[in-house]
Amino acid sequence: MPKSKRAKVVHLTKTQKKGKELTLRLYARIRECIPQYPYIYVFSVENMRNHYLKTVRSELASDSRLFFGKTRVMAKALGDGPSTEPHPCTSLLSVHLTGPCGLIFSHRDPPTVLSYFTQFHPSSYARAGIIATRSFCIPAGTLYTRAGEIPASEDVPLEHSVEPTLRKLGVPTRMVKGKVELDVPFDVCKEGEVLGSGQTSLLKIFGVAMADFAVEVRAWWIRESGRVEVPGMDGEGGGGVRKAGNAALDVELGGDDEEFGGCDEG
Repeated sequence: MPKSKRAKVVHLTKTQKKGKELTLRLYARIRECIPQYPYIYVFSVENMRNHYLKTVRSELASDSRLFFGKTRVMAKALGDGPSTEPHPCTSLLSVHLTGPCGLIFSHRDPPTVLSYFTQFHPSSYARAGIIATRSFCIPAGTLYTRAGEIPASEDVPLEHSVEPTLRKLGVPTRMVKGKVELDVPFDVCKEGEVLGSGQTSLLKIFGVAMADFAVEVRAWWIRESGRVEVPGMDGEGGGGVRKAGNAALDVELGGDDEEFGGCDEG
């Protein structure tokens, strides 16, 4: 009987996990970078967007290296106390590694890095769960692609193919001679309210961006002085304060913990 040529189903439960391999690789690469760069920065991200993070990575590629992986692995690589830290006071950065955050190893000094991230805050479309930064209403009449955000003379009518989507999202539109019409104004959101998925879909259709991608530098380590500093500090005592080892860092890198399933580094 001839062999069947039909596509075979491959169950994902049978694929091999790479959690341990990625964990060890992230740990090793961070350890390798520590003696190579004079500054280490801990940064957090607000309104995370991968393409904007790639832009940051490209901008810093000439003299820096960015890691955005599992926080516990990154903290372990920096050390959980004086006895395990690869360089003096690198373990003091670990307390700042909470939430969506990463590490930047760089030759750029703090004023240069802080200035770059202060100026880099591109806008993006909001996702469900964030707070509306302003009110938005779709005006009555023929609908345009920007819904009154720009003068009608500079805009174009909304394509008829979008009309079914608008009705599914609760907008009472109708077709009149091939154009999308709205009899009464429709309030999409009010300033200060939490946005739902339907509202964010409408905002995206009409090109209304309410989220800003932002990077905040939480702290940095200076190899020359062995100090850890934070934005706004007065320069006293940055590297002289030590905390006891954090129990959250007591992880076995040789284990197969699913929490360390991947990393993103450049």
